Amino acid sequence: MELTGQTNEAPHYQVDEAAGLGERVRRLRAAAGLSQTELAGGRFSKEYVSQIERGKTRPTADTLAWLAERLGADATFLESGVSAVERYRWEAVLARGEALVEQHRYPDAAAEFETALSAARELEATDLIVRGLAGLAWSRHELGELQTAIDLLVEARSLVEGLRFSDVERADVLFRLGVCRYKLSSIATAAALLDEALVLAERSELPCDRLRIEILLWRSRCYRRQRDFLAAREAVGHALELADALQHPVTTANVYFQASLVAEREGHLGLARSYAEKARARYEDMADRTTVGRLLNNIGAYTHLLGKSEEAVGYLKESIRIFLDEGSDVEAATVVCSLAEIDLEAGRFEEAESGARKALALLDGRLDYLSEIGTAQLALGRCLVEQNCLDEAQDILRAADRSFEQLSSVSHRASAWIALGDLAHRRDDDREAARLYRKAAEALQDVRF
Repeated sequence: MELTGQTNEAPHYQVDEAAGLGERVRRLRAAAGLSQTELAGGRFSKEYVSQIERGKTRPTADTLAWLAERLGADATFLESGVSAVERYRWEAVLARGEALVEQHRYPDAAAEFETALSAARELEATDLIVRGLAGLAWSRHELGELQTAIDLLVEARSLVEGLRFSDVERADVLFRLGVCRYKLSSIATAAALLDEALVLAERSELPCDRLRIEILLWRSRCYRRQRDFLAAREAVGHALELADALQHPVTTANVYFQASLVAEREGHLGLARSYAEKARARYEDMADRTTVGRLLNNIGAYTHLLGKSEEAVGYLKESIRIFLDEGSDVEAATVVCSLAEIDLEAGRFEEAESGARKALALLDGRLDYLSEIGTAQLALGRCLVEQNCLDEAQDILRAADRSFEQLSSVSHRASAWIALGDLAHRRDDDREAARLYRKAAEALQDVRF
């Protein structure tokens, strides 16, 4: 299914929404024993009432409130077919799901959203359905169920084109779709979705700076994957300006986190660490231990690259402890992989092999962690080369190359080719080694760090 682009044909669900409202007006008018002229009451014409009932027009909020009073009905029910009591009940369930997402309790959040979504479908409450779809999709995407998340968001996207939804609501669904596509390494599609979301958010003239900031930060990720680091830095800079004006702690922390990643890719390790420490302090104030764990992993990596390996190990071990305490084995796996790389560089090959295998076992099947899977495969393959387990090393290094190919990351693939060249050299196949080294060198000539 095509995820970008618009159609000139009016969506059928716009008509369905107006028709549903019109039918409720007609039934309530008939039950009250009123003619169309009597319902109009001199405020507007009989023909206008007829247009409403036939679903040809949708009245304004003021007109809806006036009609509801004339019909002795609840205005919320007249508009959506859901009574205010039912709406409050399921809005509370949706709000609980959203709070659980903020706490990173994704299985619990998914359960709440599924319950609310089922009820919203029975009530035919389109706005609640969209909210349930978006929340459930986000929970599923965090659990690694990316295709399920995309299917939910495609349904939500079809619904938010309706007249009752704003450009901000449309932008939010496109943003979530863009994130899922990014996680599947469909970078061009993700970038297009995020660009469209940003245009909608900015033209809406509604307060949505938090959404705009998140779109910019994920757009920055796309730029980094496309190796356009100047554009990545500009996107983060724009997000930081918005965050400073917004004065929202979570949003500001997110911006500093992404700024650290851009600085790292540009080779500014000291600046990367500084931004990461600023982000870490803010997440600690908010008691967001999961994100603190992620930042400790990154700070450990920067510290190692700055030549302070023992200090780096301390950060990484603390990160693992946090993830295990929080029950996030997949996140812990990424840090175990970081430790394996340090062990490998220090010549502790058995420890490095054990760590890389453990990381791969924990990451099995998580296509949203392809970069980490490829990195663990590369570390394991290099360990096996050093221990002269050359046949298995070749299989693992080729698997790493395939993982990095799916990421469209030339620099990562070059690392795999160099490792395969080292393996060929161990086998005294100098011609194959030279070919692989040359291939890596030529690829890296086109990479801007």
